[in-house]
Amino acid sequence: MPSHAARLDEELQSRLRDELGVAPGRASRGDLMRGLAALARQQLARRWVASDAADRRTRARRVHFLCMEFLIGRSLANTLAALGCEDAAAQAVQRHAAAWEDVQAEEADAALGNGGLGRLAACYLESMATLGLPAWGYGIRYEYGMFAQTIQDGQQVEHPDPWLEDGSPWEFPRPDVCHRIGFGGRVEQGAGPGRAPVWHPQTVVHAKAYDLLIPGHATERVGTLRLWRSAAPALIDLQAFNLGDYARAAACKNAYENISWVLYPDDRTPEGRELRLRQEYFFTSASIQDILARHLEEHGRLDNLAAQQAIHLNDSHPAIAVAELMRLLIDEHGWSWPGAWAQTRQLLSYTNHTLMPEALETWPVELLARVLPRHLEIITRIHQDWTQEARLAWPGDAARHARAALIDAEGPRVRMAHLAVLGSHHVNGVSALHGKLLRETVFADFAAHDPSRFSHVTNGVSPRRWLAQCNPALAQLIDEAIGPAWRRDLDALIGLRAWLDDGAFVARFAAARQANKRRLAAVIAHETGIAVDAASLFDVQVKRIHEYKRQLLNLMHVVWRWQSLRAAPQADWAPRTVILAGKAASGYAMARQIIRLAHDIARVVNSDADAAGRLRLVFLPNYGVSLAEVVMPAADLSQQISLAGTEASGTGNMKLALNGALTLGTADGATIEIRDCVGEENMFLFGLDADGVAARRAQGYAPREQLARDPRLAGVLEAIGTGVFSPEEPGRYLMLVDQLLREDAYLVTADFGSYLQAQERTDEAYRMPEAWARRALATVSGMGHFSADRAVAEYARRIWRVRPSG
Repeated sequence: MPSHAARLDEELQSRLRDELGVAPGRASRGDLMRGLAALARQQLARRWVASDAADRRTRARRVHFLCMEFLIGRSLANTLAALGCEDAAAQAVQRHAAAWEDVQAEEADAALGNGGLGRLAACYLESMATLGLPAWGYGIRYEYGMFAQTIQDGQQVEHPDPWLEDGSPWEFPRPDVCHRIGFGGRVEQGAGPGRAPVWHPQTVVHAKAYDLLIPGHATERVGTLRLWRSAAPALIDLQAFNLGDYARAAACKNAYENISWVLYPDDRTPEGRELRLRQEYFFTSASIQDILARHLEEHGRLDNLAAQQAIHLNDSHPAIAVAELMRLLIDEHGWSWPGAWAQTRQLLSYTNHTLMPEALETWPVELLARVLPRHLEIITRIHQDWTQEARLAWPGDAARHARAALIDAEGPRVRMAHLAVLGSHHVNGVSALHGKLLRETVFADFAAHDPSRFSHVTNGVSPRRWLAQCNPALAQLIDEAIGPAWRRDLDALIGLRAWLDDGAFVARFAAARQANKRRLAAVIAHETGIAVDAASLFDVQVKRIHEYKRQLLNLMHVVWRWQSLRAAPQADWAPRTVILAGKAASGYAMARQIIRLAHDIARVVNSDADAAGRLRLVFLPNYGVSLAEVVMPAADLSQQISLAGTEASGTGNMKLALNGALTLGTADGATIEIRDCVGEENMFLFGLDADGVAARRAQGYAPREQLARDPRLAGVLEAIGTGVFSPEEPGRYLMLVDQLLREDAYLVTADFGSYLQAQERTDEAYRMPEAWARRALATVSGMGHFSADRAVAEYARRIWRVRPSG
């Protein structure tokens, strides 16, 4: 692809005429986006064909990354940067009287994920390509994704997110790649010794493939993200249609195709839970069938499967892969149980991403028997074999046997995380603390039985997306100081420490950050109508809304700050803008209530004359990758305030710190490792650590006792509970406050006092802008360890045993 603007513009005009049927002089911003995407797509396709041909020629060992979500975001700028022609493209669109930012904004965010898990998967795919690894990602081609979030009367409202409404310029349909996925039915046992059972599904869905190409940076390598769309074997019931029953004619199609409509359907109903199970099996089965088919095409046999392929389960959503791989090897390919089990455990590895009990999926045996009867038979056999092994390992220890059982007798329910552990050769956490807690709590019995299979790989983020692309002003400054090599070797950022005492450089760094803050302030005004002061401290917490992430603690600080400001309006308050963003799962009532509380508090605080110019609270709706790319470079303070021991790693903490935000946080997840790299003096830490949390809970924590000890806490909760922020409905938050004082599962009240002290320290620090900027620059310089390239290289070397291939 030409990197010279004039030549690129010539090709762009040709695409506009020949492919889009648009006169170049009349091209809209959307036309320009699609024309540039067509140019980039052509180059990617050439490189992809060459990469695939090289892998086939050398019979490279491949890794296959199975994940329920891939939060890719927009692809145009990232792809053009990988091809080395982003600057030329920006100049070319200017010739058409269009701004580069406006052309980029014409592309819809790919709605294939929700939060950190999906964005991490997207970063890892890009790093796999950049490192030259033969890799495929596998997921679902969601037609509507999670949901588009709007706010009405302070409450979250979910809308479909039809990101594919106008098509995607990046995907390659593969009509010749289609796999049959069965559900329900019955299992016919083998007719004789050694004869495999035969599963007769009641219904069969077709999984159709669509490929998105993932470019590597500064390399010719292009990786593949293969997504599956569910399709009915017959599009409509023609007989019903001819009889005029059009609803029944279309119902058949919808019943099959709803599997790939929406990410994470609401599971408050039995129908929603069953659909989620169908989704997980659908994409997992299609992916494994695809892997086996490609392997047989290239090698002609399966006995070398584990030698040539690695399959990685990213979280427990694809854990059914253990049973599906066993089914395919035994039922379809005639393997014995011992041989299939050995091969399965050599092929699969598993990353756990959570310690939260509700996120460790379990499925009722009754549901599995109805939806996946053959898989339940296989799981039952694995359960029986493991039970025997456990009894030999721990004779007479009934409690341990029950904890480690694959099928929980109460329910009974199948523990999918246990299935992933039993069927994998390696299990890892995603930070040092998380790996330790996995070994000591969730998987303690498995780790005691075979400790060699457990480790951790701390997460990382892409420096191309999360610094070079989203923060060009800072990227240019870094290039001038240390050169551009940091894009491929983030450890090079350590060179910025030589500039910490250069006053002129620190001032330029602060100026770049201030420009980013003005850009975010404009977005806030456009999206919410709230005017904020770009000179105020931008205090940011952007992530999925969940009780363990403790957005409530953040809001309680805002209330305390407002109360204190009203009590002492003449005091020297450091101006602050508190920025929240994130979606609540549609069925998560408490998370939705927290969003409403945020808007109620904002309505009162933002209209108070005493708070004008000194305190603003903003909730940005519909948080996603593109919005994050504006927020991350503008944040002064990064709130990472989850209860210690609950956040597996976090990647928002990495993106914010990489762009120069100072961290206000607990000793949780990867924040501990960030502290070790950037220096505790450049952070504001508070609260109990994981051991302290365990000790406090063991003592029998009584949250109501905190009210007598801390009048600030009592005043905040009284204001929330008595309707100060909801005068039209004074009792709106009584249940929220009551639950906090009865249970306080995430020790919000225990950490409140320490949190306020940390916030006061941030005020003191922000009053010294030059020192703050120097601390922010020191933070950037220490973030080299948190590159997705480093994390993927660890996986490739230690777990997947995959090497770069051309």
